[in-house]
Amino acid sequence: MGKSNTIWTAKDVMMATGGECSSDQWGASGMSIDTRTLQAGDIFVALLGGNGNGHDYVKSAIDKGAVVAIVSEAVEGVDSAKLLIVEDTLKAMEDLGGAARSRTAAKVIGITGSVGKTGTKEMLVAALDVQGQTHGSIKSYNNHWGVPLSLSGMHAGTDFGVFEMGMNRPNEITPLSQMVKPDIAIITTIAPVHVEHFKDGIDGIVAAKSEVFDGMDVGGDVVLNRDIESFEVLKSKAESKGLKVHSFGEDKSADSRILDCLEAANGSRVKANILGEDITFNLQIAGRHIVCNALAALTAVKLAGADIQKAAKALATQEPIIGRGKREIIDSGVADNPITLIDESYNASPTAMNAAFKVLALVDPGRGGRRIAILGDMLELGKDSGRMHADLALPLKASNVDLVYTCGKDMKKLYEQLPANQRGAHKETSQELAQIVPDVLVPGDVVMVKGSLGSKMGLVVEALRTLPSKLTAKKKV
Repeated sequence: MGKSNTIWTAKDVMMATGGECSSDQWGASGMSIDTRTLQAGDIFVALLGGNGNGHDYVKSAIDKGAVVAIVSEAVEGVDSAKLLIVEDTLKAMEDLGGAARSRTAAKVIGITGSVGKTGTKEMLVAALDVQGQTHGSIKSYNNHWGVPLSLSGMHAGTDFGVFEMGMNRPNEITPLSQMVKPDIAIITTIAPVHVEHFKDGIDGIVAAKSEVFDGMDVGGDVVLNRDIESFEVLKSKAESKGLKVHSFGEDKSADSRILDCLEAANGSRVKANILGEDITFNLQIAGRHIVCNALAALTAVKLAGADIQKAAKALATQEPIIGRGKREIIDSGVADNPITLIDESYNASPTAMNAAFKVLALVDPGRGGRRIAILGDMLELGKDSGRMHADLALPLKASNVDLVYTCGKDMKKLYEQLPANQRGAHKETSQELAQIVPDVLVPGDVVMVKGSLGSKMGLVVEALRTLPSKLTAKKKV
């Protein structure tokens, strides 16, 4: 017999949340806060927040097949048997997350870090899913509502749970860690991301990321990047809480380390030693930073009691995530000489930019093509933001990037640092950039689009995807 798809019975939900419903004859197979992605059988949670009032969508959720909606008040036109009323809907979702964590015997892994959280989470889910029932964070949902949403959707029979935790400011990860209660915690790296919210700069980020230790029991395992300057500080913080530290990286003293790595445009072939066990594996995702994330994932797999050889085979099938290095081939009008699009539009920081440029350097353009970087502002970098943007000029040159197009106030600082022959154009917004970039591409170009989510570089990606239809229209004329 397989496990039931039911993750919550009505009675369990009412017990966990203290909510009231006129019916207890339902069970739920999932959780949702968004009617656009809601599946039949889900519980819909009507959250209040910056994106509106979830109560406005309750009727739509029920019509789409939600078994019940968690609300803080009655909703006109909706049967009371379909409403579970609580004082605070976010608190109710947190309570469900806590109940889900308490009832499971799963080995739970928590991930944080300045960059690489989602990619590492996806690797771990793939690596563990071939070895037991595995539940992971939804997309990049790693904040005060994303973590309880993901946690509350975990089946009681789960073997492995993988959750990422993010922050913009101090004291945001502690409550998330106390909800997730990781058996194993990974800190991928420390970099100046969201630094404008930290008066003491990188030291503040180190302190904030180490909050992931706050929800762990004595004797828990921590996986830290041996190659970063803050390793010793993080190690000290972990050990002061009675946690066991395991390191990964290229440093020869790392507990899990790279022995050899052959990098190519389509991925890497890696020889490594993971906590004393030698392993050889392939990755389809290019970049040295991806290899290091794989080391962290495999270290956590071994600490979780799973098989790293099976895990490595699963990693070999992983492809880049949309917005985080996903590649697309775009028809250029010349059948054997397309345009290659590298979509890095989801996030950006100086560390992530440098890593992306190195990947771009590995990809050879086609006949007559060029390497082109289309860049939007890196946000929340504080008083040194202008300098950090300008400093990208050198790594762009080192990566043999032929043309650079930029948008945003701070990216103008970079544009001004570029030599004349490397300047494409600068615009104030991504929308303006999206209007001109498709027209300057030629067959064989390799184009990377990158910027912080708030820079809306996805608009440029969408514009580039329309290029084939524009070419078709021109032919008809």
